[in-house]
Amino acid sequence: MPTPPPADVIEPHICTDEIETRAAFDERLATGSLAGLTVQGLRLDLDPVPDLTAVTVTGTLFVGCRFANREVGADLVRRGANVVPPFSGLPYPTQPSHLYTPEDLAAGFVEAGFAGMYDTRVYEHFRAHGGALPEVKEALGQRLHDHGVDNALADATRAWLAVHGPQSVVGVMGGHAVPRGSVPYRMAAVLGWELARADRLVVTGGGPGVMEAANLGAYLAPRPAEELTAAIDLLATAPDFTDHDRYTAVALQVRERYAPTAVPRQRGLDLDWARTGGLAIPTWLYGHEPANLFAGRIAKYFSNAIREDTILRLARGGIVFAPGRAGTLQEVFQAATKTYYGTDGASGAYVFLDRAYWTRELPVESLLRPLLAASPFGDLSATVHLTDDVHEAVRLLTAGA
Repeated sequence: MPTPPPADVIEPHICTDEIETRAAFDERLATGSLAGLTVQGLRLDLDPVPDLTAVTVTGTLFVGCRFANREVGADLVRRGANVVPPFSGLPYPTQPSHLYTPEDLAAGFVEAGFAGMYDTRVYEHFRAHGGALPEVKEALGQRLHDHGVDNALADATRAWLAVHGPQSVVGVMGGHAVPRGSVPYRMAAVLGWELARADRLVVTGGGPGVMEAANLGAYLAPRPAEELTAAIDLLATAPDFTDHDRYTAVALQVRERYAPTAVPRQRGLDLDWARTGGLAIPTWLYGHEPANLFAGRIAKYFSNAIREDTILRLARGGIVFAPGRAGTLQEVFQAATKTYYGTDGASGAYVFLDRAYWTRELPVESLLRPLLAASPFGDLSATVHLTDDVHEAVRLLTAGA
């Protein structure tokens, strides 16, 4: 029988030897030594250009960094550093040092529409270079990119988890084709709104439909419910995500009209992104779907397998499953596998929204309860809940808070 891996295998590691910001780099540079450090994705070709000629670089790894010229990189190698430069010809960073924002993904839309925005250009490049089975150079670039996203995601969530704990992260899964303005869309938006107001970090797969609605609710959490309703009504003028330009244009209009208001900081930490939109974890495998522009931070991967596992690993405070089809069903049982074997530690509630759907149309309860009852960690069948009430779902996910 499989057993849970040791905790140190699955927990994000805190590495003090990684430099991911120019401020941290300049601070270490002032000591005269970068020996043994990993410097990730920095623009060291921008003013003020650092003088690296006298600094110790034995064993230093520069990955995805840009230098003023090739000779700088060559000199670093001669003096004992390892340099993995950004790959030429890629529209995405080889080693991103931070998560994406909605503004990052939408860059270029105003000038050139959906076809010209960053998110679409990366997707078209992905398709042109082998898609899910890329050529060697592209595969290396994608793997380095996704590792950078892994690192950035650990950094971004660390402060939230330090304050609120792992049980404060709630996943929301459900159909990508749910149209804006529909009853399921509105329910998912209210769910995200209430969860964010209850100090839960809302995590979705970053797609349209239920996922966008949940992030939208979290985005508008500091605002009254009436404004959430008004925002949904505006989005409903472009309900179908296959109408890419209108769908994206209206999302940007809502973002501008309902720009986040100031959110009080906790312990001096900047957690505004978590409280105004939460987290989305999408993939360019589904890049034909327009970007979800309401998450506070976006961990966008090329690898769908890494992305799927990451969402479920983070959502230790429970998962809401709104109606969906094969993709949602896959996530149900992938999550159940983790819970059954205790792979990532204790799980929160599994809340299935729409009792009739999950008991008659796709009767997962009849399979899930006996499976979890037989867990080697005892009877976990009480993890499963079915409800038609969003407020009841929130209560189940925030019980004991």
